[in-house]
Amino acid sequence: MPPTLASVVRNSSLHLTVLAGADHLERPVRWVHTSELDDPTPFLEGGELLLTTGIKLGRTAARLQAYVHRLADAGVVGLGLGVGLSHTEVPQPLVDAAAQRGLPLLRVPEPTPFIAISKVVSAALAAEQYEAVTTSFEAQEELTRAALGKDGTTAVVRRLAARLGGWAALYDGSGALSVVAPDWAARRAGRLAAEVDRLRRRPAPSSAALQGRAPGIDTADEDYVVVQSLGADRRARGFLAVGTEDRITPTERYVLNAAVALLTLTLERSRELRQAEERMGAALLRMVLAGEVATARQVAVGLFGGLPEGTIRVLVAGAGPNAEAAEALGELGDRAEQAGARVGEKLLVAREDGAHGPRLMVLALDNGAVHRACLGVVEEHEGLSLGVSAPAALEEAGTAHAQAERALAVALRGGRRSVDHEEVGAGSLLPLLGEDAVTAFAEGLLRPLRDHDRTARGDLVASLRAWLSRHGQWDAAAADLGVHRHTLRYRMRRVEELLGRSLDDTDVRMELWLALRSGEE
Repeated sequence: MPPTLASVVRNSSLHLTVLAGADHLERPVRWVHTSELDDPTPFLEGGELLLTTGIKLGRTAARLQAYVHRLADAGVVGLGLGVGLSHTEVPQPLVDAAAQRGLPLLRVPEPTPFIAISKVVSAALAAEQYEAVTTSFEAQEELTRAALGKDGTTAVVRRLAARLGGWAALYDGSGALSVVAPDWAARRAGRLAAEVDRLRRRPAPSSAALQGRAPGIDTADEDYVVVQSLGADRRARGFLAVGTEDRITPTERYVLNAAVALLTLTLERSRELRQAEERMGAALLRMVLAGEVATARQVAVGLFGGLPEGTIRVLVAGAGPNAEAAEALGELGDRAEQAGARVGEKLLVAREDGAHGPRLMVLALDNGAVHRACLGVVEEHEGLSLGVSAPAALEEAGTAHAQAERALAVALRGGRRSVDHEEVGAGSLLPLLGEDAVTAFAEGLLRPLRDHDRTARGDLVASLRAWLSRHGQWDAAAADLGVHRHTLRYRMRRVEELLGRSLDDTDVRMELWLALRSGEE
């Protein structure tokens, strides 16, 4: 703690006498300043003990009162008047003015030099700084040992709460409370959900200080709360909140910053390990989608403890090709993994770049915590859409993936947040997309083919419809058209040339089929 006026007055070597403001001696002294100016306030920052011999103060009550008011308004914590030079004793009007403003007034006897008072305060400030450094170093060592031990994050939160003499709480990236210490603080930590959610929408790292009564607390508790997001790449991996009875001191701030750094490192882990885990999870998901479920199960047991058991859904999220969309998809993946970790639910996640921007695929239990978390994230981010497959067995994941892709295409075209496969399969797509949007989309996409059919032979639109309806099977589609399969192959190459797009692209096939079907409605 910094020195106070009381500790300065108690120093018997200074022989100071308190003439006014005795009830305010616990004010901390940040510095000692000597000035003989009538108005020294331009050179003050607040928190000073001002020393003067009063050469230019004058002797009228009005001037002395104005002088005291200027000092009090500037945040001076105390005034010391040296007697024996310009004043044989402290003027009574000065004493009265100081008492009126609650400004401690000290009589400095002639044998006590001002430099002696400065040395006492300077020594106390130096001792405070040394204590702060020592305490911070000890706390950092203690927190580091806790972080390296079993249940590192929990141990860090508990040690931090004990160090601060208050409470501490850790939230995951979705804002859910995961650790709180001591246990009695769970209700207080739970009331910070709105503040944590506000920070979650800001780039990390960021913080908020809530001085005075914590939000939503209806009792007599008046905590000083600090909330800090944890993350090193703009996306918050978690949040730390601490509550103390008084404002956090500089020493306690060092301790808090050390805890923030350790928790950030723990939550972030090494980037290489995280990327490796993502690549392995994505590879497993692609194995499952390709029908290699048995092999994927064997591999997953050692890596992730197994695959989801029971009815699953495949969810595919997409958005525009921009930085905000990519960040939103990253948050969706993080929230999905956090939701699964909280309840022990298995999931597989893969991120990829599609023809129309980044994509995120998630395989999770039907109506499980991960499924619900993904739906919640897309509702929070404008421009982010989600396609959801029908419930399926794990062995049917490939079909479920195709369903989710089609549902996502519907969601993106219609500007919807999420679309289930059941909606797509229940009837026409047009009510889901909107007639104007579909018409403009179909006309623009198929115009080159229809222009060709009006001016040349080839029947490209009909050939494309037959080929897509037969899922790319050449012989069956050619038979429907009554032409040789080589003729059909030529026409499809011509379609690719006119459109400037490859029919091997699944997204392109879905869009063309949607455009063709819209013309039949």
